[in-house]
Amino acid sequence: MGKLFLLFAILPILEITLLIHVGELIGGWNTVAIVIVTAFLGAHLVRQQGLNTLLTAQQKMQQGAMPGQEMAEGLLLVIAGVMLVTPGFITDIFGIILCLPLTRPLIAKALLKGLVVKVVQSGSVNGNFGQSQADFQAKSQQDPQDGEIIEGEYETKDESIKQGLRKPD
Repeated sequence: MGKLFLLFAILPILEITLLIHVGELIGGWNTVAIVIVTAFLGAHLVRQQGLNTLLTAQQKMQQGAMPGQEMAEGLLLVIAGVMLVTPGFITDIFGIILCLPLTRPLIAKALLKGLVVKVVQSGSVNGNFGQSQADFQAKSQQDPQDGEIIEGEYETKDESIKQGLRKPD
């Protein structure tokens, strides 16, 4: 609750105060122009970095690897995009930090380190979520007639396997 209060109450007050102060120093229209330019540049940077991250994730998936780092970086880019489009200098600074290709991977690694994946097992929450290992084994040893059977056909397209010249992988 404290973090949300900080985000939704104190940050806008700081942003408004800073915008007023900068407006007094360089003029109101110049301040508005800077806010608009940073929004456009930020959107362009997020788009460019997002496409690079997407291409890297696709390459990893084609290699059979899980693109966890790229997924975390994609999340950071979404957050960066929102921050850069939000009027204000503080959010722009944080948005740029999340968007830069030098800092984003470091922040994503720290995010992944801090992320804890919890597997919900039977009995841990009201006993209704998940299956225990014993339940899973019992179901897998049941008579197939008790479960749902899906019938299908397949055809081997590799001619050398069809002719018996080699065994399937």
